[in-house]
Amino acid sequence: MQITISKENYLKAIAEAEADGEFVIAATLARWLHVSAPAVTMAIRRLKRDGCIRVEADGRLCLTTAGRDIANRLLHRHYLIERMLAEVFGMEWYKVHDEAEQLEHAVSADFEKKLAEKLGAQADCPHGHGLLAETREQRRARGLVPLNELPAGARATVVSVFERDRKLLEYLDGLGIRPAAALVLAARKDEQTLSVRVGGDREVALGLADAGRVWVRR
Repeated sequence: MQITISKENYLKAIAEAEADGEFVIAATLARWLHVSAPAVTMAIRRLKRDGCIRVEADGRLCLTTAGRDIANRLLHRHYLIERMLAEVFGMEWYKVHDEAEQLEHAVSADFEKKLAEKLGAQADCPHGHGLLAETREQRRARGLVPLNELPAGARATVVSVFERDRKLLEYLDGLGIRPAAALVLAARKDEQTLSVRVGGDREVALGLADAGRVWVRR
């Protein structure tokens, strides 16, 4: 089986969307990868032919063992590149995802091994994620909750942030909401907006949907 950049991208997107709690169908991939419906249809046909995915009766796309192995290899490489960019080159945390998306396909196995030796696999990436995609259930099992589920007055520390939305990352960074930041959910202003106190003194407004992309530990 020939492993192309396109195949890697589709398989990684399925793994990431699953971890984010999505019911992965063709339309999910079109949205995640910003590609057309016909392009997704052709990709699904190839991935199914190559034994990388199976399509359930309800249209759900599931990774086979071979497909998940490919996705996990790319996720591992992406994780290492993000850490390299942040830890070695000092790139801002909200920029490294987009850069890693480009570089992950150009890294050789030898260079990936050197990165793993230098950086190790214990630390989280700049967005607070570990080596492989973690499901929402696994995060909850570790005691994490989305920021929008905190009760008013609760204190928490930001653990991780959804990394695939550059505009959201830049917005959160401007508010001071980033991994390791201490905050207090000051109040629920209305059904769509939270008032969050960051770093003990600065109070900012954050939409409920955006807050749901931030995972915290009370």
